[in-house]
Amino acid sequence: MTSTERFGVAPVTDVGTTESDWQQWFSKRAEIPRLEADLERLVVLAAHPDDEILGAGGIMIAAAAAGIEVVTVCLSDGSGSHPGSPTHSPEDLATIRRGELDAATDILGLEHSVWGGLPDGALTTADAAMTRIVESVLDERPDMISGVLSVWEHDGHPDHEAVGRCATRICGERGLPLWQYPIWMWHWAIPGEDTIEWDALRSHRLDDGAMATKTAAVEAFTSQIHPLSDAEADQVVLPSHILERLLRRNEYVFSR
Repeated sequence: MTSTERFGVAPVTDVGTTESDWQQWFSKRAEIPRLEADLERLVVLAAHPDDEILGAGGIMIAAAAAGIEVVTVCLSDGSGSHPGSPTHSPEDLATIRRGELDAATDILGLEHSVWGGLPDGALTTADAAMTRIVESVLDERPDMISGVLSVWEHDGHPDHEAVGRCATRICGERGLPLWQYPIWMWHWAIPGEDTIEWDALRSHRLDDGAMATKTAAVEAFTSQIHPLSDAEADQVVLPSHILERLLRRNEYVFSR
């Protein structure tokens, strides 16, 4: 099974690797180096509305507090979160999810995300469009020292991986620093497995205030953390065992 075959458009229903398993592994390994960056501007890339909050909300809070300009970019429209929903059309979902993302970034104290609006579930065929969007954002402030924070290019979801590959290529061409945050890796990976570059992992610890703010921002994604209806296709996308791994005290990124 390749990483992009781990997740399609269907909601994930199995428990996966538990948070207690991860914490046990963290406790036994050497301390993970802290994330450090000397930047004036941080461009944060998400495949879907909520990726950036779940994976890097605390990092964005800390960056903004340090005076770094934080620009978030959501590349897809989020319309594919509930395929086959009998109560919400894809257009309805796109509208809802954009509103949720705006509310979440308000809670973080950030400007609303640049909205790519590309089709959810089809980013693997949208590299040219994603490239135009990302490069236009980077080109807005050529006078500033910029870095990119993107969803991880090996995360196990095709859209996530497409965004990660796009970020890797653009940053390589421009000589920009890049960090990538995993989302679904915490679900499918085996702690310590040798296919993952654990030595490239960097950590950021959230204080009480940042933890409360990130949690409030995640709660803005009502369509993802609560069922849309009792219908099977309207089930919760982010159940408690998934949120537990993404609302821990430490956020982790791969330094590319």
